[in-house]
Amino acid sequence: MSSVKLENSETRRNLMRAFAGESQARNRYTYAADLAKRKGLEVLEKVFLFTADQERAHGKIFYDLLQPLSGQKVAVDGDYPVDLHSDMSELLRAAARNENEEHDAVYASFAKVAAQEGFDVIAHTFTMIAGIEKTHAQRFERFAQLLDQDKLFLADGETAWVCLNCGQVIHASAAPAVCPVCKHGQGYYVRLELAPYTAPA
Repeated sequence: MSSVKLENSETRRNLMRAFAGESQARNRYTYAADLAKRKGLEVLEKVFLFTADQERAHGKIFYDLLQPLSGQKVAVDGDYPVDLHSDMSELLRAAARNENEEHDAVYASFAKVAAQEGFDVIAHTFTMIAGIEKTHAQRFERFAQLLDQDKLFLADGETAWVCLNCGQVIHASAAPAVCPVCKHGQGYYVRLELAPYTAPA
């Protein structure tokens, strides 16, 4: 049982900070997705949107944990990133840095405070979501690396590529310029091993 009431806790502020951070991340990723689409990199658009949906889910989890305070206001402060880059690699790397910070520092400290205040379920939730943020960071880093190496659509040897529009799988050293089935461009292709956007463990 909690030794501190939620309405008097630092944990309530940390939940609201987490909700704000996840909400902002979701928006940043949808903005990045728009840019990727304009650049004809639909695979990166879908990577950002895929992750944005997970950030929305995280935000709801944190917000729902504030249910006992419904009708109240929670004042918080916080530092949030401004990642306005026109370069997709920069956006991917900025996203990875932010996700790593959530994993390495922010949510670890929030979990520690929650445990100290007696909110074991909330502490465990922060810890579990921190692990997911690490996966997000690895995802963004992987795609930034492929982009920087000019290997987003090119492999060292034959590999399987899947069209994210129709699902056609092609075995080749490069993604086709145009999908032979649905006629969507190369930007829709991703390595099958990275679908849905995360390398196998």
